[in-house]
Amino acid sequence: MANNSKKAALEQFKQQAASEVGVTLNQGYNGDLTARQAGSIGGQMVKKMIESYENNIAAK
Repeated sequence: MANNSKKAALEQFKQQAASEVGVTLNQGYNGDLTARQAGSIGGQMVKKMIESYENNIAAK
């Protein structure tokens, strides 16, 4: 996978996680987010990654 493809996939994942926790992200700079908003997005991303890992392990 090309580096740009990885970045695009991560950006899409981040946008989806932000949407799920009710935070609107701008394209590019998002330095105006509160620590709580940024933490909510990061937490949601980790939650989804763990769920994906657990589902992959269960499928084996």
